[in-house]
Amino acid sequence: MELTAQQKQDIEAARSALSETRRATVPALEEVLYELIPVLDRGFVRVIDYMGDDAAIVQAARVSYGKGTKKVSDDAGLINYLLRHRHTTPFEMCEIKYHIKVPIFIARQWIRHRTANVNEYSARYSVLDREFYIPSADQLASQSTQNHQGRGDLLEGEEARRVLEILKEDATRNYDHYIEMLNENEEGNIIDESKSGLARELARMNLTLNMYTQWYWKIDLHNLLHFLSLRADAHAQYEIRVYADVMLETVKRWVPIVHNAFMQYRVGGVGLSAAALAVVKKLLAGESVSQEDSGMSKREWRELMATLEQDV
Repeated sequence: MELTAQQKQDIEAARSALSETRRATVPALEEVLYELIPVLDRGFVRVIDYMGDDAAIVQAARVSYGKGTKKVSDDAGLINYLLRHRHTTPFEMCEIKYHIKVPIFIARQWIRHRTANVNEYSARYSVLDREFYIPSADQLASQSTQNHQGRGDLLEGEEARRVLEILKEDATRNYDHYIEMLNENEEGNIIDESKSGLARELARMNLTLNMYTQWYWKIDLHNLLHFLSLRADAHAQYEIRVYADVMLETVKRWVPIVHNAFMQYRVGGVGLSAAALAVVKKLLAGESVSQEDSGMSKREWRELMATLEQDV
């Protein structure tokens, strides 16, 4: 994405400013603080601020005066235990704030995670930029016949070309009409002095959902990990997953011990129902077991067999 000279200057000024502090700081995260990390064609993620580190979680769990133990291995052992046994409150002691630019249709999916503090750009007060998301050809897929929320096979040839053409034409036309109704240009200047123009809060309703919005999004670490466990998952929609992947990398910089535990016990681990656990025990004992006598639904059975890499 392209930045204006003023935007580049603002980011550089923020990144060059230094403050003396007694609070915990994390050098690896400080390296990318305020830095714009591109996502999709025009979106981005920026870390704006954070509080706490791995040691803060240990400190909260032990309610100690110090930063934690002197041995990283001891801190890692405790954090692994806390995450493994779902002791969540120590992770709530750490917070992070992001500046995010995201397509509106993804923002509306994102806002379903109600455990964050959010302040979004308002088109009631400002004119939206002429920026909208156009997917790349390798993301143009048909509706899945198996998953009502997912994508199927890629569109090809003339059909794919026409879809891209429609997306671009509709977004451009609607934005042109938005500007016409406002009687303002993208800088907020009046176009025709003889006209009043429609109120911004009304003119915006004609815009397409692939327009970009921006917000500041602050969340504690426990709820961030929950967000990432869902949105960085392979089954999540591509457009939100690429944001989650970028944010997961910032978590790795910020709290590397937590990140390692998260990848081990949440991303790489699985939860088993009582019925599934009973099946696993029988298989380990060398017993034969089928879906019909397992007490599991066909779908849960298929998922378990896929996890165990067993033929159904």
